[in-house]
Amino acid sequence: MSEPRSEPFRIDEVFQRLRAAVADLPRAAMFDLRDQGYDSPFEQLVGALISARTRDEATMAACLRLFAEARTPEQLAELEPGRLVELLRGVGFPEVKAGALREIARRLVAEHGGRVPDSMAGLMAFRGVGPKIAALTLAIGFGRPAIAVDVHVHRIVNRWGYVRTCSPEKTAEALARVLPERYWIEINERLVPFGKFLCTASRPRCSTCPLRPMCERVGVEQSR
Repeated sequence: MSEPRSEPFRIDEVFQRLRAAVADLPRAAMFDLRDQGYDSPFEQLVGALISARTRDEATMAACLRLFAEARTPEQLAELEPGRLVELLRGVGFPEVKAGALREIARRLVAEHGGRVPDSMAGLMAFRGVGPKIAALTLAIGFGRPAIAVDVHVHRIVNRWGYVRTCSPEKTAEALARVLPERYWIEINERLVPFGKFLCTASRPRCSTCPLRPMCERVGVEQSR
């Protein structure tokens, strides 16, 4: 199910409207961390891993607790395992993430001189680091053009009819072909709050959406 657009899909106009639409909404966790000064590659890698299957509010709380005690691989590697799990309370799978974080910190110190790799392959060589976490680390931590596709980005760009894919991984590949590079980092920053509060998975707020004239509303059966 889809609908014809009443306006042509112009990506520059899309981002102008997105910025206005999310201006007063809570920011996506990794960009919120960046704006609070936790923007190093290591802090972004740690934060992105913590954020997996975890609400942004819990992610932020855990990251701020953790970074008050450890902001470098060396400092994190020295934390007692039980203390690290305690600092991660409230996030999804804290014991698993604590183990992955300790291993990453240890390997960064032992194998990389404490420096975070600056490539997708290098980042994804660590346990627990998938394409989205690696892309967020590159994009925010290093300022490198990278497209981080989560459930919101995947859903919305397919709902627009901008790409037509079946998985976040395929969406990332498709966006890399059609999305201007100047928007590669920003698309996650804008679409996460847009998807959480406006273009929701069920009953999106289409009646008041500034992007509706350019949206095909693919798969939308009920809306507000």
